[in-house]
Amino acid sequence: MTSLHETDAATGPRTGRPRRRRIGTGAPLPLLLPALVGLAFLVLPLIALLVRAPWGAMPDLLTSTEVWQALRLSLICATAATTVSLVLGVPLAWLLARVEFPGRGLVRALVTLPLVLPPVVGGVALLMALGRNGVIGKWLDSWFGVTLPFTTTGVVIAEAFVAMPFLVISVEGTLRAADPRYEEAATTLGASRFTAFRRVTLPLIAPGIAAGAVLAWARALGEFGATITFAGNFPGRTQTMPLAVYLALQNDPDAAIALSLVLLAVSIAVLAGLRDRWMRAA
Repeated sequence: MTSLHETDAATGPRTGRPRRRRIGTGAPLPLLLPALVGLAFLVLPLIALLVRAPWGAMPDLLTSTEVWQALRLSLICATAATTVSLVLGVPLAWLLARVEFPGRGLVRALVTLPLVLPPVVGGVALLMALGRNGVIGKWLDSWFGVTLPFTTTGVVIAEAFVAMPFLVISVEGTLRAADPRYEEAATTLGASRFTAFRRVTLPLIAPGIAAGAVLAWARALGEFGATITFAGNFPGRTQTMPLAVYLALQNDPDAAIALSLVLLAVSIAVLAGLRDRWMRAA
């Protein structure tokens, strides 16, 4: 008589389930070589930035008035753009995830279009829409005397335009993963749809909103093309850190490297902050 613990070579323990075969950990050479080349391609430029950095002159470079103006403006504008993205993007993500309506796929494609659209094209589009002679901008100028291009507000608009899709995608994915029956239960108990969203859904998707907001903030902080096209490059008013790097690269390469290291440090901090969320998702 065989024991209950007896195993079979094909099925393992007698549970009727096929045995899971262990996959070898060795990487085949045709995959290993391109993987290492790809890793070097992505990492070596960052190492070169660290190697060529003027570490001795770094304190003087980073404490100049121009650098602090650009850094302060970047932080303010990126935070404002993230706030705009939260106010507009979270309801938009809820609409895409929870409401069935004709053309929803087209709307989702339009929302994600700035992710693949060249930033300069986005800046031109903003000029055509909100410029002094734009489709909407001419009415803002004639009716209210409001001019958006080449202003600090223009920087916020340009950054929000390219950053909001990151938040929408993150929040929509979290909403699709959340069980809608909690909202349905709240509505059956007498809560309105908005109350159910505010009291039930928001606490459930708060981690997704936080992750999307961090990604949007980092994207807004590093925005260049749409900003320089729509808002220009005026020190103290529209010159953010990426624009300051571009300008310094022409006149003072050491300052450009120092500013680049600041943005690199911010990017690493963002990745470190999101690491736990990615590991949980994995």
